[in-house]
Amino acid sequence: MKMNIFSMSLEKKLPALILVSALILASCSTQRKIDRIQKKSIAALLSLADDKDYSDLPPVGTEPHRDTLKVEAPDGNEVIIMRAVRDENGEMVANDVITASYVVARFRNVAERHGKVDLRFLVTVPASLQDSKWQLRFKPRMYVLGDTLELDPVIITGKEYRRAQLRGYQQYERFLQSIVSDTSRFIRLKELEIFLKRNLPKVYELKTDTTFYSDERFASIYGVTEQEAVEHYTNQFVVNANRKKLARKDKMFAKYVKVPIVKDGLRLDTVLTDINGDFIYEYTQTINTQPKLKKAEIAMSGQIFEEDRQLYRIPVENPLTFYISSLSSFVKDEEKYLTQVIERSVTANSSYWIEFESGKSDVLPELGENAGEISRIKKNIGELLSNKDFDLDSITVSASCSPEGSYEFNRRLSSKRSASVSEFFGKYIKHYRDSVKRDKSFTFNLDDSYSAKEEEVINLRFIPHSIPENWERLEAIVKNDSHLSDIQKSEIAEVMLIDDPDSREQRLKEKNSYSYLREMVYPQLRTVRFDFFLHRKGMVKDTVHTTVLDSAYMRGVEAIKDRDYKTAVTLLRPYHDFNTAIAYCSLDYNQSALEILLELKKDADVNYMLAILYSRLGDESKAVGHYMEACKQNSSYVHRGNLDPEISSLMNKYELNVIEETLNNNLNY
Repeated sequence: MKMNIFSMSLEKKLPALILVSALILASCSTQRKIDRIQKKSIAALLSLADDKDYSDLPPVGTEPHRDTLKVEAPDGNEVIIMRAVRDENGEMVANDVITASYVVARFRNVAERHGKVDLRFLVTVPASLQDSKWQLRFKPRMYVLGDTLELDPVIITGKEYRRAQLRGYQQYERFLQSIVSDTSRFIRLKELEIFLKRNLPKVYELKTDTTFYSDERFASIYGVTEQEAVEHYTNQFVVNANRKKLARKDKMFAKYVKVPIVKDGLRLDTVLTDINGDFIYEYTQTINTQPKLKKAEIAMSGQIFEEDRQLYRIPVENPLTFYISSLSSFVKDEEKYLTQVIERSVTANSSYWIEFESGKSDVLPELGENAGEISRIKKNIGELLSNKDFDLDSITVSASCSPEGSYEFNRRLSSKRSASVSEFFGKYIKHYRDSVKRDKSFTFNLDDSYSAKEEEVINLRFIPHSIPENWERLEAIVKNDSHLSDIQKSEIAEVMLIDDPDSREQRLKEKNSYSYLREMVYPQLRTVRFDFFLHRKGMVKDTVHTTVLDSAYMRGVEAIKDRDYKTAVTLLRPYHDFNTAIAYCSLDYNQSALEILLELKKDADVNYMLAILYSRLGDESKAVGHYMEACKQNSSYVHRGNLDPEISSLMNKYELNVIEETLNNNLNY
């Protein structure tokens, strides 16, 4: 009997024991696999993607097509080029062997085009790192100019891992469905209906009546509000339970969905349905180039997760290095100069507001703001007199009056004022020169004696000039005055058409704007203008031609170096030279660049750029011809060709490095 009881108990516990045993075995299996990965230092491999494109290879079983090209050499002879290698005897033979697609090198030269660079690399995940219950999370990092940038992660998810994720979402969805959103489901409707039928039959009769009754009217009729009746028959226990569920939404999401499925900010999230070998993903990161950016490094870290537990941190391998080349390296630092015509005579002018007493012409420093204006004039004259490059020849003083008063009176008054100003500042200049002469004309000797030296003093002329009534300035001020209406401006403009100045002034007095003009505008017309006439010291000829550095051209060259190609094209377009062609080529304006280069002397730099352009335009024959000629003129272009995709594609297709080596050897014999 005891045996039967024990057997029955064991039968009940057997499923649980089997489950526990399976979990223990699975855990041990997972740990053994992790230990094996750690012992062998297995990691995801970062490698360079193969740049070669084999999409145009013939189908298997057909006769392979050898890449051949007919090139016209500089001497006029035709050269036939095919993809070839040396045999054991040193002879060149055709080669149609497809090379492996893995690139072992840890660095690559990449070309910047249009201000951008594509960094292509492979993320290879060995089969030994993969497991149906795991999720592999890889985080590439890019190192540029001392900064570290996090790139979009690559997520590789096992089938069972994703199934567990989806199961968690399903459980959470069932939880959400258990939350009641229709509040009428909380009311014990049957009991409420019985209550109404027994106690409030009139209310019960209204259950099919759609007429609206306010809560106040309902209470006045039946002594109880509708809300009170509903609350009485509401199942508060269910309501409270539902509220608790609502409050636990976030907690239940975390319970059921331990690892949410992330969709944003990922480069790849793939689910492996079967593990049948290494997983390879080609990752392309496009970056904008910056000044001084010459290289970028890519490294990658990774983790293995089972559910929300990190099982293992995948070791970081040495980074891949991308050396960035640019067409800006071809820019020539040559200076350009402009021919500049220097005039012996120059002029400078300034306007000042010197106030005069009404109808008077004397310069009074104490009147109004005259002290400040006179100080400004003296400072300006002093700076011109002490200038090391120019001598002051003459000063024209033009005094103007407002239209107030007769024209003849204003003519005489303006003439007197210009003469008065000329006399006033003529005295200042004489005093200034006398003081400078005293300071400079004595030289002390070693024996405490001194000697005097005479300096030639240019006779400075003041030329008085008068403007009786400054109507031109009046018209300009009125046009830009915001206090005058458009109608008033139109009326003043009509008055300005009158020829006689006195009649013009009389007509202005009749306008409602006259008081404003007299008080606010007329004072601005009583000005004194100084025109300073100078000549360059030591210069005899009226004009001298000289050269100055062309700053616009040099800014264009710097713009290419800074990879600001649009600015470079704008600045260099008028020059039509090699640097202009570089700017055009950098923006893919290939025809414009070609037109310039074809007109230039065919040195190594020009031939190489022509090779790039013809390669872009699809003329491989001319591209190869110009490239070979560039290599003959400058052997460094043999290696430079690897940096530019337009040339490297031709080098790979026609084995141009080997051919160049052969041609160079032949030239040495």
